[in-house]
Amino acid sequence: MSSLDGPANIPVPPPILNPAGGANQVRVRAYNERLVLSLVRLYGALSKADIARRSGLSAQTVSVIMRVLEKEGLLSRGDPVRGRVGQPSIPMHLNPDAVYSFGLKMGRRSADLVLMDFVGRIRMQLHRTYSYPLPDEILAFVTSGIRELEERLDDKQRGRIAGLGIAAPFELWNWAEEVGAPAGAMEVWREIDLQADIAARVSHPVFLQNDATSACGAELVFGVGPSYPDFVYFFIGSFIGGGIVLNSAIFSGRTGTAGAIGPLPVRGKDGETKQLLEIASIFVLENMLRERGIDPEPLWYSADGWVDFGEPMEAWIQDSAKALAQAIVAAASIVDFSAAVIDGGFPDWVRSRVVQATIDEAAKLDLQGVVMPEIIEGAVGAQARAIGGASLPIFARYLTDQNVLFKEVDHAERT
Repeated sequence: MSSLDGPANIPVPPPILNPAGGANQVRVRAYNERLVLSLVRLYGALSKADIARRSGLSAQTVSVIMRVLEKEGLLSRGDPVRGRVGQPSIPMHLNPDAVYSFGLKMGRRSADLVLMDFVGRIRMQLHRTYSYPLPDEILAFVTSGIRELEERLDDKQRGRIAGLGIAAPFELWNWAEEVGAPAGAMEVWREIDLQADIAARVSHPVFLQNDATSACGAELVFGVGPSYPDFVYFFIGSFIGGGIVLNSAIFSGRTGTAGAIGPLPVRGKDGETKQLLEIASIFVLENMLRERGIDPEPLWYSADGWVDFGEPMEAWIQDSAKALAQAIVAAASIVDFSAAVIDGGFPDWVRSRVVQATIDEAAKLDLQGVVMPEIIEGAVGAQARAIGGASLPIFARYLTDQNVLFKEVDHAERT
């Protein structure tokens, strides 16, 4: 096990105190270890000299830390790189097999359970569809799913699991009618503490985050984040959600609801004011297909397995693009974002069409006085929510908070 400290809700051994102030030394070492791991994760591979330069730590401190992390299996050596003079440098990178984490994406139509490795790759996954989510079904899926995936691992791999991160919509009882749930069926969620109920059934630390925020976090860490320090994020799921990234960190606001872009008011095609989620959400496409006598179930079988539904899909894309363009202009009028990132629970080719249509619609709006962000595709894809959820235990135990990391890097590069 690593000597890295965890947050208060993760069981870790207490620091060993000694007269020389050992507790502080342990905390500093733990922070520095996290910083080193985070820098290696951010840049892919770094030598000891690179880490010392970017972190501001002394070469000796970096050498000690990297020996410890390599011994614990968290870092692996790459092939030596020979320069013009001196000894060759040895790049170090994260060992993908050093840490695993479960991620649960719970949506209004389907759930996904993934096992992710230390570098953000999905190793295994399970998928479940339903008409609408009910607590007993979700709990059964999670507990049986974790058991099934763990059975595919050996003892050593099972010992490397950092925890379970849940990405789920908050206030599931809202908009029950839109997803076709019977009256009152979703009210049961008002009395459910999903994190506590799952924690009582699994042997791993459990974390919970809003699903759209988790997707935004995945984009920040594994997607376009390193290239865009400030962006507004849109994830089109059953209901559209999103997030805000400022100074390379998720901004959640005073109540934690900043970036909940679904309620943004936009003009519909008939000129009426609607919430963004009433136009640019997959449940709207589902209803459009059903009205035309087309079975919408394939929308939920697999995010990568959509077919081109023809006219209704094109109409939905155009309607969504008009609404998204308005939302982006509104966001850019308040914050000087460098990018507006669009992703969703659909194949890449659908995302490309949505983004291009949004770019076209934004060009038709009155942009006087507005500095428009670059409108781009997300890089993580349909599993962004599950990946973001699975990242929670890994960041809690091994890595620095993203905004701390970028502040350290910025300071080191300026000095």
